[in-house]
Amino acid sequence: MGMLSPLPVRDGVGATRLHVPLRGEWPTVAAYMIERFFHLDPEGLLSRFDRGEIVARDGRPLARDTPLGAEEFIWYYRDPPVETRMPVEIEVLHQDEDLVVIDKPHFLPTIPGGRFLQNSALVRLRNLLDNPELAPIHRLDRATAGILMFSARPATRGRYQLLFETRQVQKVYEAVSARPTDWDASRFPLVYRNHIVKLRNELKVQVDDEREPNAETLIDVIDADERVVHTLLRPHSGKMHQLRVHLAALGLGILNDPFYPQLTGEHPDDFDHPMQLLARELHFVDPLSGAPRVFTTTRTLQEAPLSGA
Repeated sequence: MGMLSPLPVRDGVGATRLHVPLRGEWPTVAAYMIERFFHLDPEGLLSRFDRGEIVARDGRPLARDTPLGAEEFIWYYRDPPVETRMPVEIEVLHQDEDLVVIDKPHFLPTIPGGRFLQNSALVRLRNLLDNPELAPIHRLDRATAGILMFSARPATRGRYQLLFETRQVQKVYEAVSARPTDWDASRFPLVYRNHIVKLRNELKVQVDDEREPNAETLIDVIDADERVVHTLLRPHSGKMHQLRVHLAALGLGILNDPFYPQLTGEHPDDFDHPMQLLARELHFVDPLSGAPRVFTTTRTLQEAPLSGA
């Protein structure tokens, strides 16, 4: 079990924990923080101690002269990044005392990170439902839209997380790709497998053809026209960027995918041209009631052929 924060969730965001050395050349906890966060204004940091915003494990506010060694862990709220509200909205599809299911829009990350804080599905949902205990049970890429499931309370969270860990949840996705010049629909349905590796500090995942496959997707065609191919995807595993990598390997790189097959570099979000990947359905047997459950998106992919399903 991780250490519980003595500070409550604020504006949908939890406090940050910092490990402070018990010995060193710093006379105070504040002096250590001033050196650690050298990019911040020292007086501004000290004033946060004076306002009681930096606390010990038991929630006691620390003073600017608290000596080094008095506390090994401290908690504080990070200054939030300056954010403009993203012009996309979440839609709550289901809510009960244990589960909340939303339709996540493209561009919104599942959890806070980097420059995205209020612009994350988790923080928006906590604020919308006034429930600081909400936590995602699985993740969707920021660029992917569709069904995303959250635990509403810690007491039953593990039961639902176990479904994903033991692959008892059937996931169905849709994607739209540019039609290749050598398009051959007779190849489908097919199962594609490879070995995907995520390296630290790398944006893209790597494929290792020498190793036993660890990623598997059943791919079928919903429809195609002279311009695009609309596919149905059933991943058996849940590796990072799996569907994007598998389609790209088949010559069906997803429309508007900035990573695969080619990394296009950092660009501002183009809200009119989202990546054409959608988490369409989740199927599972509820671990609490034993009843089968299905959640289905209300969204569609804008580049799909008009005659498609």
